Amino acid sequence: MDRADLVRELKTLRKGRALAGRVEQRVGPALRSACEVSDADGMVTIRAKVTARLSELSAQLPEDLRLAALAAFAITPEARQPLYQERMRWAAARVDRDPRTVRRRVDEAIELLAELAASATSSPDEWHTLSLTLALVLEESCVFEQHRVVADQDGLRSFELALSSPSGSVLYGGTLSEGTVELPSLLHRGESWEFAAVFKVEPALQMVYVPRHRCEVFDLRVRFGKESPPEVLALDGAFERDIADPGYRGRAQQVDAAGEVHLQFRHLTPGLVYGARWADQP
Repeated sequence: MDRADLVRELKTLRKGRALAGRVEQRVGPALRSACEVSDADGMVTIRAKVTARLSELSAQLPEDLRLAALAAFAITPEARQPLYQERMRWAAARVDRDPRTVRRRVDEAIELLAELAASATSSPDEWHTLSLTLALVLEESCVFEQHRVVADQDGLRSFELALSSPSGSVLYGGTLSEGTVELPSLLHRGESWEFAAVFKVEPALQMVYVPRHRCEVFDLRVRFGKESPPEVLALDGAFERDIADPGYRGRAQQVDAAGEVHLQFRHLTPGLVYGARWADQP
């Protein structure tokens, strides 16, 4: 399934009455495949299947993008106005933003919905992360990385690290091979495993994690020590293109008396960025 086709079809679907109108001719082949729509399905069934699938995928989005998407496709009962512009005005009033901002969020949501739908249909996950802990100690230029993963298929033998590190000292739970954790024995579906290692890292102004699989909890600690930065910003579900912009701002965080910041993220969306960034020392 082509992601670009899904984006194009979703942008067509949001027009007019969206899912509240007639959908037989407006749900294209890529969207039919993503929503398991068959040739024998009629309008009512098509609407129900597409609505259910988009609702399921939207639940994985950050709250502002989720609301924008549900309004755009007229899934939210209160947002079933006949025109797309009217639904955008409704959503703008709900989040206290102007309609132009909400339309941009719809575009972002559509891109992410297409990515989620394409990845879900291309190949099922072999595993997901129950919890990930990263603890960065800047004075020592090292990071502690601990995973607790769950096998989603029988025969799991390896999984990827959160950080791109060429080498490290394994504390327990397996061996390392080019950024991949090799398990000592195969896991069956539903079994969990824990792994931990310590890595040397280069000086940086951020510590971020971009999940490629489902992640339930990400716990991040950054220890700055005696010289704390003037500002620390949390990145909670940012787009990768956003954090490449030095002007992009996250949520301001307080450094405690020990020179540390502690952040926790739950139910992470694959493909989005989570973590912290900070400025140079004054």
